[in-house]
Amino acid sequence: MTGLSEKQREIFRFPYQNTYEALICDGAIRTGKTMCMGLAFIQFAFAYFDRQNFGICGKTVQSCERNVIKPLMAMAFVRQNYICRYSRNSNLLTISRGSKENYFYIYGGKDNSSYTLIQGITLAGVLLDEVALMPQSFVAQATARCSVPGAKMFFNCNPANPQHWFYKEWICQLDKHKAKHLHFLLDDNPSLTEATKDRYHRMYAGTFYQRYILGEWVSAEGLIYPMFDRSRYVLKSTEYDHNGKYWVSIDYGTANPMVFLLWRYNSYVRHKIVCVKCYYYNSREDNKEQKTDSEYYTDLEAFVGKIPIEAIVIDPSAASFRTLIRKKKKFRTVGADNDVLNGIRYTAALIQNDFVYFDESCEPVFEEFASYCWDLDCNEDTVVKEYDHAMDAMRYQMQTVMRRELKDVFYQKCS
Repeated sequence: MTGLSEKQREIFRFPYQNTYEALICDGAIRTGKTMCMGLAFIQFAFAYFDRQNFGICGKTVQSCERNVIKPLMAMAFVRQNYICRYSRNSNLLTISRGSKENYFYIYGGKDNSSYTLIQGITLAGVLLDEVALMPQSFVAQATARCSVPGAKMFFNCNPANPQHWFYKEWICQLDKHKAKHLHFLLDDNPSLTEATKDRYHRMYAGTFYQRYILGEWVSAEGLIYPMFDRSRYVLKSTEYDHNGKYWVSIDYGTANPMVFLLWRYNSYVRHKIVCVKCYYYNSREDNKEQKTDSEYYTDLEAFVGKIPIEAIVIDPSAASFRTLIRKKKKFRTVGADNDVLNGIRYTAALIQNDFVYFDESCEPVFEEFASYCWDLDCNEDTVVKEYDHAMDAMRYQMQTVMRRELKDVFYQKCS
């Protein structure tokens, strides 16, 4: 195939190398690992097998369809050389070429119970996309299903914590598994222009830059938002436009602090997202009385005043307070997306690329920026659950609202 890097070509050589039973491709994002591996997996199946079962696995069936199945079926090479039929009802991709036909079952490995989904089937090969997002029990079951003579296993992922089970069990023990390891960097994808690579360099910071751009298996350590600089991201009220859409994001607390953040976004003014003001009530400080939901709602109405609010973006655990807000029928509520790591990554990218600003009055937010850090005593990516309430409220707004509002604007600005 033309237009491939040497490392991408190695993926297509793997099916014909009897020395190896497994292929592991890890490293930076956007390096063509998934596309090359998906096509090589099909070519492997038809080079050696007929009327056999194969597994294609993602964190969920939906992510597997999005990342692997649909791109594969859209490839001109696949359309010209294979006949593909995908049934979403049975999660089965049937592929034929000439007189040969093979069956590719789609699985999602999202939690420790997922291994039961793949039990019992006999496979001639398995492809695990983003394997670092799957539990060990699921991956162990998937690889154990590969009992047809000549079966091979294909893994790809972006790096995570070096204490991650996949790194320790597979990448650090290649000989044990007869595995070939290909480590990818952005330069290993010849289809990326220099401008595109530069954009990706600017989209990430800190730990996420080391993993997704440098392709390193590194521990998350230090401050979570080290790029935050008061001199750069803090504004006086006269320094930003007050027109646009408004939202309130809430991190709910009774014994813990209750936080309201008022956000303004005007798509016509440099796409600035501004935290206009902050409400931060901590009953643990200065022997304050713990407030009821009704009292917090009164404070919320006073906090918003006459500003028209698009929605209240609220902590998913705050069921009682959300119910109360709905009963009052003054504000629309939206349950916050609480995907912590994806939310942190997206929020960090927005700050890094000058989308997010704060009014100078938001002192509790600035205090949390200075102390919000990774838990170094945990083997997984975990934040220290202290001084994180304004940080959670900020993440809810970015992950739930701004990801939708910005759409392609974020990528265009980074270009």
